Amino acid sequence: MFRKYVAIQVTAILMAATVCFPALTRAQTAPEFQETSKIRAAVQKLGIGRDARVEVKLRDKTKLKGYISAAEQDSFTLTDSKTGSTQAVSYAEVDQVKKHHGGLSTRSWIIIGAVATAAIIIGATVIKPVVCDGGAQSRGLC
Repeated sequence: MFRKYVAIQVTAILMAATVCFPALTRAQTAPEFQETSKIRAAVQKLGIGRDARVEVKLRDKTKLKGYISAAEQDSFTLTDSKTGSTQAVSYAEVDQVKKHHGGLSTRSWIIIGAVATAAIIIGATVIKPVVCDGGAQSRGLC
């Protein structure tokens, strides 16, 4: 009789665990596994160390910045550059990981170069003749 009650209680506990905690019993589906594999590959490609600065966007829309200080099979460690605090981040929690670009982008440098070149050309073709024709030649400035 006692064994019967123990068996019923164990069965009830196991059923309650599967109903109340589905995340513990749920396996990763194929798309989730592929997404986790992509994130893991991106982290491995970026590398480890202070040069591996990243911006991480989690599935709950939280954004983290720092550098990857360690990478394991199921998670990686993100270290905040400013505070030095570390945080373990599971690959399954990550929605997007991208390299953090400090400074100006290549596009910005191209625009700055184009503007500087245009300023030099305008200065040489428009401003210099106006100044030199206005009497600056007699003073030896042109």
